Amino acid sequence: MMQCKKALSEADNDYEKAAEWLRKNGTAKTASKLAGRDAREGMVGIAFSQDGASLVRVASETDFASRSSDFTKLVEVVANGALVSDDIEDLLQVTSVDGKTVKDNLDDAILAIRENLQITNADKIVASSPDSVLSGYIHGRVFNDSAAGTSAAIVELINEKSSLSKDEIQEIGKKLAMHIVAAKPSYQTPEDVPSDVVGKEKQLLLDQMADSGKPADIIDKIVTGRLRKFYEGVCLTEQAHMLEDGNPKVLDSLQKLGLRLSTFKSDHIQ
Repeated sequence: MMQCKKALSEADNDYEKAAEWLRKNGTAKTASKLAGRDAREGMVGIAFSQDGASLVRVASETDFASRSSDFTKLVEVVANGALVSDDIEDLLQVTSVDGKTVKDNLDDAILAIRENLQITNADKIVASSPDSVLSGYIHGRVFNDSAAGTSAAIVELINEKSSLSKDEIQEIGKKLAMHIVAAKPSYQTPEDVPSDVVGKEKQLLLDQMADSGKPADIIDKIVTGRLRKFYEGVCLTEQAHMLEDGNPKVLDSLQKLGLRLSTFKSDHIQ
């Protein structure tokens, strides 16, 4: 009651302004109490525009909260906002379809859910070519029609010499995104693996072979072969495609179809 009287006083007895004052100040008070509490659960979400795709992560304190309709709707608002922003600070100021900013939607969700909610990641892919086709996949949806889940991936394929339709290429991209969600590659190609990571792995393999008694040239060949296996584990293009018949290497599968992988992004709630 006291808060209502204060709101009316602050708004010169304008009921609409008083309601807005209550919403803003109530959110600020709630947010200040919740700030600093661990937020390790949450959901990831994706969104698409004519020439872009976004992938975001919104964190919550509990799995229960992340599975509410209020939370999944927030993830969708954030994902759509990420399509037209360059960083999280910029994203918060984007106006969504309901006329509110992303920050307003975040504040409203904090007030409704009463947990520390945070936008912890916002990535996007902007089509790099007129021949680009963007696709994505979400795993672990709470609601069938939701664009939020526990894991997601987005990919950009380039039609280099394929006769396939855009819809067919999007389906191929979706299958690749499903593979990414399952296989969790860290890099796109062997060339993308940092030299220090490769060096550490190579040294580990050499140490394992130190007491083998094998000649240096044989050890070198064995290490080269095992490094190839390492790349197959962490590099998308070198992995066996889980969703294609015969499980061909991802690179070979796409080349056979006249397609090239431009880039991908993925995220997972652990």
